[in-house]
Amino acid sequence: MRTQLKISLKIFAFLTLILGIAYPLIITGIAQLAFPDKANGSLIRIGNRFVGSKLIGQRFDNNNYFLSRPSAVSYDPLPSGGSNYGMTNVRLKNLVTDRQLQFRTFNNLDDKTEIPSEMVFASGSGVDPHISPKAAYLQVKRIVISRQFDEVKKQRLLQIISELTEPPQYKFLGEERINVLMLNLRLDQIK
Repeated sequence: MRTQLKISLKIFAFLTLILGIAYPLIITGIAQLAFPDKANGSLIRIGNRFVGSKLIGQRFDNNNYFLSRPSAVSYDPLPSGGSNYGMTNVRLKNLVTDRQLQFRTFNNLDDKTEIPSEMVFASGSGVDPHISPKAAYLQVKRIVISRQFDEVKKQRLLQIISELTEPPQYKFLGEERINVLMLNLRLDQIK
């Protein structure tokens, strides 16, 4: 029995060293060499400070910026997740109705304007950083008025939306989308 215990402990120690220490260090090293931006969380730095990540949505609720998709976890990536409300849940129906009203009011839209689904439903992770181009275009008028843009700056803003529109992944997965943080950072560059 002692022989078996010694063999088991040796195997355990060996596998711990290989799979628990060596393998993660090798993979981390390869990732740091091949994809340093992605390996470090796709963080965006302006000057000496980090302003966010390309991968994690943030709250923007100022008239001067594009709104992000709603979050069921207040944009906190640690407990990321959705509300888990079913389609027949009254709370979900009330949330959607409230969010539609808020989006329409905030952007001065009429009742006939169709609101994109990502502006009324939180994503499954609660931290989705993207919105559709349609959602961005519906917010342009508010931003132009808030920032007092002239027609030249408005056209520049429309051009930025077009430039930042990402195609579906691998050309067939998902839909066109825009990263809200990247869009708002480019928006701040319009002078």
